[in-house]
Amino acid sequence: MATLDILDRAPDSNEALSELWFTRCPVPTATGLAYRLGRFEEAFAPSGIAVRTLQETPGPLQRHHYDHRLPTLIREGGNILAIAARAQHEPTKLVGLTWIEERQVILVRPESGIASAADLKGKRLGLPTWIEHEIPSHARGSSIARGMSLAGYHGALASAGLTLDDVELVEVDSRRRDANPSRDSRLGNLWAFPDLVAGRVDALYVKGASAVDGAREAGLAVAVDLDALPDRRFRVNNGTPRPITVHQSLIDDHFEHLVTFLEQTLRTADWARDNLDAVLMVLENETRGTRAAVEEAYGNGFHASLHPDLSDERLALFDRQKRFLWVHGFLERDFDLTDWVDHRPLAAARERLRQRP
Repeated sequence: MATLDILDRAPDSNEALSELWFTRCPVPTATGLAYRLGRFEEAFAPSGIAVRTLQETPGPLQRHHYDHRLPTLIREGGNILAIAARAQHEPTKLVGLTWIEERQVILVRPESGIASAADLKGKRLGLPTWIEHEIPSHARGSSIARGMSLAGYHGALASAGLTLDDVELVEVDSRRRDANPSRDSRLGNLWAFPDLVAGRVDALYVKGASAVDGAREAGLAVAVDLDALPDRRFRVNNGTPRPITVHQSLIDDHFEHLVTFLEQTLRTADWARDNLDAVLMVLENETRGTRAAVEEAYGNGFHASLHPDLSDERLALFDRQKRFLWVHGFLERDFDLTDWVDHRPLAAARERLRQRP
């Protein structure tokens, strides 16, 4: 059996766990902070369990951030991929949700005259194309830039009483690279800045710390700051709420280890509340943005709200995102959110942390 096949198969419930994998996106997470602080290594060393992250493991294993087919994987990442994996019948469970404002904005050229969501009416909005995927059924759920942009425009327009029918969506290639390599290293390949700069579109959705750097370097202006909208419904997107998902077999066969992982996540979220400077230092690496961009992107007080929960409010907003993705063609099928949720691991982690001396 090939090595990758061995890693993909569900571990026997009688086998001792030797490796625990996790993956996260380049945004502020208590998971990423706990890893950088060495807390997972400290917690799992007595059990002889190595905690590994897909981000630091080059090669074919990284695909599991997208398909969630590694049974011992804990994934704290964007919800489009997590929801799409469930819609493709992956046996995963939702065990937590976080909400971190991610500097979601609609960018325009400074001379455009667009200064609000209402001004977007009749304008050309850049919409990244569907990606090409070696597994055709994964193309829709993996088209992250398209999903984020569409949801961002939907939220901004709704805040002004408008809909997607009130604008012209123009497909742009999100894979285009900036000609300046020093800038490209920061911008990545999600946002089609050149199309906006060149006037091929009138507005462009972007999010995150690296996008803040990119907009500044490209001389673009913010027309709509979604983070400033008072109604959270208008900010529902790929990372708001952000799910923590696991394979069903991890719950069934290694529940206590999952609880230990979540306990360290909660413990680190507690630490972050009182250590903003240290958090910002770590996040420069985690988010791939400058310190100034991190501070601007995630706003005041973000470090005090890294705790995952499964509150009714977050679940309702998460269900709103799932329905949006289904209606707009990003999912293979719809499914019931209630059946996906398992409250037990996070509740056990909270109780264990509460009993700490």
